[in-house]
Amino acid sequence: QVHLVESGGGLVQAGESLRLSCAVSGRSFGSLGMAWFRQAPGKEREFAAAVSWSGANTDYADSVKGRFTISRDNAKNIVRLQMNSLKPEDTAVYYCAARRVATLPTKAGRDSYDYWGQGTQVTVSS
Repeated sequence: QVHLVESGGGLVQAGESLRLSCAVSGRSFGSLGMAWFRQAPGKEREFAAAVSWSGANTDYADSVKGRFTISRDNAKNIVRLQMNSLKPEDTAVYYCAARRVATLPTKAGRDSYDYWGQGTQVTVSS
């Protein structure tokens, strides 16, 4: 089993930044592909960003590209999401996800991931 714990959410104003962290335990972190998803009220959970085992390969949703950066620290078993220039439409619960395959998935959907955290709330006011 893999245990994921997110932190770093909060309330910010539009244009500000937040950094989310996800602490991972229970399996060799270097063997996991990692991602962040988000779910706004009344909407489906959607992909935000993903990173391969080494950190060399990343993928982003068009809606966050250029503003969000995903990274991982394999020595500390942590994956982070740096979110800059936040917008009210970024308001959502953000979920950390892990998959047993270390590379990026062909399709960046929920079905590609095996383990999920409980989520952390991000609220961006206008």
